[in-house]
Amino acid sequence: MATKTTVTREDLRSGGGAQQRIRTPKTSEVVADKIRGQIVRGELKEGDTLPPEGQLMETLGVSRPTLREAYRILEAENLISVTRGSRSGAQVHRPRAEVASRYAGYVLQSQGTTIADLYASQMALEPYVVRTLCNMKNNQAAVAALNEHLAYLLSLVNGSHIQEFSRGVADFHLLLVRLAGNQTLAFINQIVLDLMVNHKADVVRRDPIDPETRKKRLLGGMKSYHKLIQLIEAREEEAAVAHWRLHLKNAHARWAGPGEGERIVDSLNV
Repeated sequence: MATKTTVTREDLRSGGGAQQRIRTPKTSEVVADKIRGQIVRGELKEGDTLPPEGQLMETLGVSRPTLREAYRILEAENLISVTRGSRSGAQVHRPRAEVASRYAGYVLQSQGTTIADLYASQMALEPYVVRTLCNMKNNQAAVAALNEHLAYLLSLVNGSHIQEFSRGVADFHLLLVRLAGNQTLAFINQIVLDLMVNHKADVVRRDPIDPETRKKRLLGGMKSYHKLIQLIEAREEEAAVAHWRLHLKNAHARWAGPGEGERIVDSLNV
């Protein structure tokens, strides 16, 4: 995409503007911008197929190498997938939070973000969400969704599906935030939770515990989830917020305590 450059009158007089040359985008970037815009605006939907290359080349007035370079840009962004040798066009994919989450992890790791910092963001976000759910005019649908997911988590614990359980716990926290209805917070929360899932898996690998102790801990956590749902349903706002703050504090002591919280977020170890 083109970069906007501001050139002042002083720059023009002194010649300083010559050091800030205006970059003209390549034709392939312009084509990628056009297709990307159609995907983001919803004009092209998940699973749609782009027209065959020959048709697009004629419609857009570009060469095959230019079109294929545009495709490579969009493939790198996970907005299309191209099956080599297929006569059908490229398949469209909606922008996915997982892609942004992966890149956000790289940024946080490069900035030296600690595990404690990561978990602290959850403490800042989720009590607010709990308060929001307690104040919803009709929160019965949210309560039902949380209870349904809790039942799923209990089935995983009883079936000893520990790997699935770890992802399921993250999905409970993700659901909690999504039900509050703020898409921006839900997106930020998913980035945090994806990194936390990776971190927890690493902790379990480095510090395994026996199955019975692990099951006891997991069931204790599920009781806390159940109490939270009851408090939300009863609209006991302050009690619900206090309970969830304590729950997160205890959980963070396990996952981000001394010796662990100082570690740097590892987005590459997945």
